[in-house]
Amino acid sequence: METFAAFAYLVASVCFILALRGLSSPETARAGNTYGMVGMAIAVGTTLWFTGAVSGSSYWWIVPAIAIGGFIGYTIAKKIVMTALPQLVAAFHSLVGLAAVFVAAAAFYAPEAYGIGVRGDIAIGSLIEMSIGVAVGAITFSGSIIAFLKLQGLMSGKPIVFAMQHPLNAALGILLVILIIWLCGSNSGVAFWMITFLALALGFLLIIPIGGADMPVVISMLNSYSGWAAAGIGFTLQNNLLIIVGALVGSSGAILSYIMCKGMNRSFFSVILGGFGGETAAAAAGPGGDRTVKSGSAEDAAFIMKNAASVIVVPGYGMAVAQAQHALREMADLLKAEGVKVTYAIHPVAGRMPGHMNVLLAEANVPYDEVFELDEINRDFAQADVAYVIGANDVTNPAAKTDPASPIYGMPILDVERAKTVLFIKRSMASGYAGVDNELFFRPNTMMLFGDAKKMTEEIVKALSGGGH
Repeated sequence: METFAAFAYLVASVCFILALRGLSSPETARAGNTYGMVGMAIAVGTTLWFTGAVSGSSYWWIVPAIAIGGFIGYTIAKKIVMTALPQLVAAFHSLVGLAAVFVAAAAFYAPEAYGIGVRGDIAIGSLIEMSIGVAVGAITFSGSIIAFLKLQGLMSGKPIVFAMQHPLNAALGILLVILIIWLCGSNSGVAFWMITFLALALGFLLIIPIGGADMPVVISMLNSYSGWAAAGIGFTLQNNLLIIVGALVGSSGAILSYIMCKGMNRSFFSVILGGFGGETAAAAAGPGGDRTVKSGSAEDAAFIMKNAASVIVVPGYGMAVAQAQHALREMADLLKAEGVKVTYAIHPVAGRMPGHMNVLLAEANVPYDEVFELDEINRDFAQADVAYVIGANDVTNPAAKTDPASPIYGMPILDVERAKTVLFIKRSMASGYAGVDNELFFRPNTMMLFGDAKKMTEEIVKALSGGGH
């Protein structure tokens, strides 16, 4: 049985690696999800029935719990709208962190069951693993809850800052290390719970100063934290598969966080120490109110695009909120029927989580070969007749290249201003999540289309199909 379990864990590990590989591309994402589900089924089944870790009487608790959790997960997945995926991911991350805390507590109070010692005399190596697991898990839990509240709109998306915030966080971090040393030397239950509650507070304090524009980084960072928490608990449980899976999730989340930070020209620490949208951004808000903009109608936009040779669509969070992806696909089909080349440009931090725009476009059955990342398509804007910006703001702001005083200066952006005509759908002239006015609004080649992204696109569709006024 032990040999079979080791082999099954190896197969599950390969499935998880293939899952990550599959999720790296929209074309293979569905297969990647399948590999992940198969790997998890093998992992859970092997642990329950072939490792000897579960006694017969325990199944009466475990099987109903799996059934209830599975039903809840299935119901949420069926009902969730694509715009709510970021907060759903944040909520699931919180559960991973909480699970790490519960498992660490179980191991601390019943070490005999895990072969790591007896109550009050746990091996120091296991205490180190346990304390790191519970600390990272608690930080992940409370940090993910704050991220969920911000993304759901139940809490302000703006950075929440106060005096001496960073010194306080640093002091709590040092105190956390001291408590871990105390736990390792004393096996004290008081130290264990002090580590837990201090880590919960630290997770809360780390995320509240991060602004909405940095949420993609926060999501991938919390994903990484949840992986490392799982790996830490894997060492405590002496479970090789949990260590492997935790390391895969932790390292991939860390790499993704780096990619996101690179896409914003920001360091990881600058995100953690406070996000866009604070006092600096407000003080450095862009152009004055005396500059004029050119606005147009759906009919104007339809005429311009119908007579264009190429149109590059730039989706953003506004498209997600308006659920405009299906209308956008219909518009693109009409344009392609007129001989217009239509492509899509995705910024690495568009939306509220990595890949958010790709998921929405895939939901509308937009062909994968028409969707390009920033590095692949940025040079094409100069030859494009029209850039159709639907709900993207900060990632198209030329101030990132022209205004050294701007808080987004240096962030790589989509060069939409180089297109012959920019059609920009927006409800109003309000700034984006970064709290910075978009210089693109005032460019002579920009036509603002004020209104809801879905309604405006549907009106353009009507005009393109001959139903306009």
